[in-house]
Amino acid sequence: MNRQTKRMLQRQGQLGADGAPTARRAPASAGASRRPPDAERASMGKRFVQYMREVRAELGKVLWPKRPEVVNYSTVVLTTLVLLALLIFGLNYLFARGVHFLFQG
Repeated sequence: MNRQTKRMLQRQGQLGADGAPTARRAPASAGASRRPPDAERASMGKRFVQYMREVRAELGKVLWPKRPEVVNYSTVVLTTLVLLALLIFGLNYLFARGVHFLFQG
């Protein structure tokens, strides 16, 4: 076991300070389910609404770019795209002419 694994297991409480395994407690019931009873579980609709609230809260924390930044980045991307397309077109044309020259005769 390497040092990182040992530290992780110690943090989880599975290993003692000396590296020996700690005693594990037996589960309450072998067939017991980990899910809470139906009365304690939230319905699918409530969980979805809660999820959407959390998503909206997280999206509110995002630093969205301003219009000039979007225009600038879009210009850079489109310019790069056009230049690379022209480069590939030029190389394709040159190689096609070269192959045609070699095998024509």
